[in-house]
Amino acid sequence: MSDGTLTEVLGTGGWVHVELGLGGVTDKPAFMDRCARALGLPDHFGRNWDALADCLTDLSWAPPVRGRLVEISGWREFALAVPNDWSIAQEVFAEAADHWNGTATELRIVLALGGSS
Repeated sequence: MSDGTLTEVLGTGGWVHVELGLGGVTDKPAFMDRCARALGLPDHFGRNWDALADCLTDLSWAPPVRGRLVEISGWREFALAVPNDWSIAQEVFAEAADHWNGTATELRIVLALGGSS
């Protein structure tokens, strides 16, 4: 086990650690705003499910890296408030991770379980 932070450890391997905190998010517009900020999505991001999927499967707008680890925290409130939107979000994230699986630019998305009631 390393003594460094997750960001430091990933950085040594050329990976970027992205923290997507969803605490307090209870609707789709707020979810899209958090994604735009945390992921550094381009200005043309349309703040809808198709646009999010497009941005996550075409990373030409992002700096090149070996891989990205997106850590989603505080997601339970959103999941309980709008379960259908949460289901769609999970599909978008899963399809994006599958898209990059086995490529030179991996994308992994994990759900943090702590810190939520």
